[in-house]
Amino acid sequence: METNETILRGVLDRWKAAVDAHEPERVAATFTEDAIFQGLHPYGVGGKAVSEYYDSQPLGLTAKYRILETRRIASDVVLGYLAVDFSFSDRPTLPVYLSVLVKQSTAGDQISHYQVSSLN
Repeated sequence: METNETILRGVLDRWKAAVDAHEPERVAATFTEDAIFQGLHPYGVGGKAVSEYYDSQPLGLTAKYRILETRRIASDVVLGYLAVDFSFSDRPTLPVYLSVLVKQSTAGDQISHYQVSSLN
């Protein structure tokens, strides 16, 4: 059986690679179609909202994450709480905290909820 951390890393590594490559559609593919998405702008639902959010981000944006906590909250859902540093080519790094729910399915694991908090 996969560990909570292994499940999270499988999805988050795909998310990070797509963010770093500035490929909004590929970022959106890491989310469920009904995902609740809250970045640092007003929230949205679904892949279109995710894609539009990441398409509006500047070129050169990269993400570096560290898993702080995990919980299995259902047989097919893993909660992750992370520290994420978003780096930019033209301004200081933005440290945030991120909570995600990853839904497992035979079609592949995807993020069903994404909530960013900035404590600065």
